[in-house]
Amino acid sequence: MTRTAAPSTRGLLLSEYLISLVRADAPIPGPSLSEIALIGRSNVGKSSLLNLLVGRRALARASGTPGKTRALNVFRWGERCYLVDVPGYGWARAGQDDRAAWRRLVERYVEQRPTLRGVLWLLDIRRDPSADDLAMGTLLAQRKMPTLVVLTKGDHVTRGRRAARIAAIAATLRMGPEALLVTSARSREGAEELRDAVLSFLD
Repeated sequence: MTRTAAPSTRGLLLSEYLISLVRADAPIPGPSLSEIALIGRSNVGKSSLLNLLVGRRALARASGTPGKTRALNVFRWGERCYLVDVPGYGWARAGQDDRAAWRRLVERYVEQRPTLRGVLWLLDIRRDPSADDLAMGTLLAQRKMPTLVVLTKGDHVTRGRRAARIAAIAATLRMGPEALLVTSARSREGAEELRDAVLSFLD
């Protein structure tokens, strides 16, 4: 079912869910377009960020149950690209076999997908990067994948604590604080910067 988004000044007029892929090499039905992936821990807010990015409230359904996304959920965004909601990693309550299968799917997608042009790597601003986060950062670096580090849930941290949280996460990632983008699905903070980042990946 096609879901039409509000008109955009950037010409990305149509947002729709297309398909869920259970293999990293599975084709996407439709035109050949670049792909932008949203990657992060379970419950980091990938669905909410996707909705923020495209200006829709419920294009992707956010779940209160970590680990619910078990496939590559593909959304078409206008005529420019596909947005791919990647299964969240690091859900401790998942079985060992499930976690291994999800890890293989994510790793193969990042390492081998020829149409992947960039990654929005989501981290929760309230928490220090985990071992799973750092492993994902290493994978993205090895692939030399254009990546924007997106700090989600910015509205959960007071303005007084924000600079300290950004600095702590940036230090762990060995990056400058200016390279991290703070977002909030609730207040819509960072929406325009997200769109600019996606367009820069495509250019």
